[in-house]
Amino acid sequence: MQTVWIIDSEQWPRAMLRAELIERGYDAVGYVTAADVSPARFPDIIVVELRGVEHEEVAGLFKLGVPVIGIVSMPEPAWLHEFKWGALLRRPISIGEIANTIANFR
Repeated sequence: MQTVWIIDSEQWPRAMLRAELIERGYDAVGYVTAADVSPARFPDIIVVELRGVEHEEVAGLFKLGVPVIGIVSMPEPAWLHEFKWGALLRRPISIGEIANTIANFR
């Protein structure tokens, strides 16, 4: 079972994506910030909502060496293209579309 970290400061989008991924057979773990993540459950993939996230937080996620999927809305962070994203999804996007993107990494 693949572990997916979901990092999003908003509770309901994080909870809905987590529920969808659990239904699809993933071990989905939600966090409010990148600083909250637990190395005890190392991820196979990371999904991060980039709204309000700092460059340093994202850089730390990429150091783990697993695919990182970014979800971005306007305005995009100035540093967005400094990273090699596993996928970069733009809002508006549905929970199902995000889950389908994650499934492509299996």
